[in-house]
Amino acid sequence: MRRLLLASCALALAAGRAGAAPGPDAVRADFLRLIDRPQVALAPQASPPAADGALVRIDFSYATEAGQRVPGILLEPAGPARPRAAVIVLHGTGGRKEGMLPFLRQAAAAGFVAVAIDGRYHGERAAGAKGSAAYVAAILRTYRGGGEHPFFFDSVWDVMRLIDWLQTRPEVDPRRIGLTGFSKGGIETYLTAAVDPRVAAAVPCIAVESFRYSEEHDQWHSRISTVQAAFDAAAKDEGVARPDGAFVHRFYDRVAPGIDGEFDGPSMAPLIAPRPLLAVNGDSDPRASGPGLMEAVDAVRAAYAQEGAADRFELFLEPHTGHKVTDEGYARDLAWLVRWLKP
Repeated sequence: MRRLLLASCALALAAGRAGAAPGPDAVRADFLRLIDRPQVALAPQASPPAADGALVRIDFSYATEAGQRVPGILLEPAGPARPRAAVIVLHGTGGRKEGMLPFLRQAAAAGFVAVAIDGRYHGERAAGAKGSAAYVAAILRTYRGGGEHPFFFDSVWDVMRLIDWLQTRPEVDPRRIGLTGFSKGGIETYLTAAVDPRVAAAVPCIAVESFRYSEEHDQWHSRISTVQAAFDAAAKDEGVARPDGAFVHRFYDRVAPGIDGEFDGPSMAPLIAPRPLLAVNGDSDPRASGPGLMEAVDAVRAAYAQEGAADRFELFLEPHTGHKVTDEGYARDLAWLVRWLKP
């Protein structure tokens, strides 16, 4: 699938290089080239189905590249097997797939095949480290010259390979695969949906934002705090005593090149149009609210209007809410997926 996407974008990519700014297909192609890597067989492994209350649970894993296997949980309704809509749920920084079980159970009870995986250097992929420690260490290695992009981008590859696997499963309707995620997982949600048309509906939560705006308006501190140890070590490496927006740009340019430019929220989120997209944000979120959020939202609205699909985008701005999702936010998330994917 990635090869086909790259091939279909080739002419647009060339045109984008020749002009002042790349068009949508060129942005997709640039991103896919950045995350592309040698193919390996999925080699999936799955446990026998086991009862989980009124649901059925399968624990699974699959390969994404040499040396990388991704563990996951799949929940589905009990009863006669039939192709169902699926929803992939992505956790935030320091989280793990098990933390998504409450939402997975709600989604499966609503009729979905519900799936969660451990992100890069999280959960079972953290080699015994706690929380986000292994993730932060990997980001610092990347800053110092490593060949990875664990800060959001590598997870997009993992999710695309997960979709490859889900499309082989008899219980999944390959035309109805949705994606949602929270914070880090929300950013990975809109990045994946932007470049993979197999994502039929998306709900990024506490995630849609403009990294560039935050740099330029000294509002980067909260987002950087999620990887503070890596950032502080990078600044020390460079002899920077008081990091500013310019240093934040240098940091991002090594660990996630383009996240504050070509692959920023106002550029990537509009590429999801005209597929259904709900953004759930808190109105007081220091990472993803205010003018930076609205810069992205305005770009998304313009893209959906151009596609004649204004009714397929919504922003749910939770009042008096910081960087979290309330019960109402979770309910809106699930209701959106039910509305458009019809489990």
